Amino acid sequence: MPTTIIATVDPARSRVDAQTEHAQLISMDADPPEGDDSAAGPKEALLAALAGCTSMDVASILRKKRQAAETYEIEVSAESAEAYPRVFTTITVEHRLSGAVETEALRRAIELSATRYCPVSAMLSAVATIEHRYRLAGADGTSQAALVAVTGPAGPRVV
Repeated sequence: MPTTIIATVDPARSRVDAQTEHAQLISMDADPPEGDDSAAGPKEALLAALAGCTSMDVASILRKKRQAAETYEIEVSAESAEAYPRVFTTITVEHRLSGAVETEALRRAIELSATRYCPVSAMLSAVATIEHRYRLAGADGTSQAALVAVTGPAGPRVV
């Protein structure tokens, strides 16, 4: 089943207001001087889509495993090629959680999202190397951080 987005463009400002099939709005804007920087740029929106996709997977898997995260945030950062079209070359995804979450449950949830479930990650992995990491502050006061998987044009590698 195809996905359809209809976008209205303000050619004077380079602002785009896209609407999904279910009438949700996604706004994007260019940096000045082409735009007025009133919304995320398209590349930022792509990184936000990756953050949303993988975090929804991980949160769902953790709930199914009865893992009680108190807080959950995700940071996605990327490096771009110097030459146009300046595609992303490397991306780092760091899941930051706190609470009563078992390290192995978190590691496995991130691995499944990175290598199997998240379509945004799969699409970006065709052209960029993505490191999938976590930082966990346990309910007992301990802190752990690790690299879980690396995906990219060469295929996935689970650490």
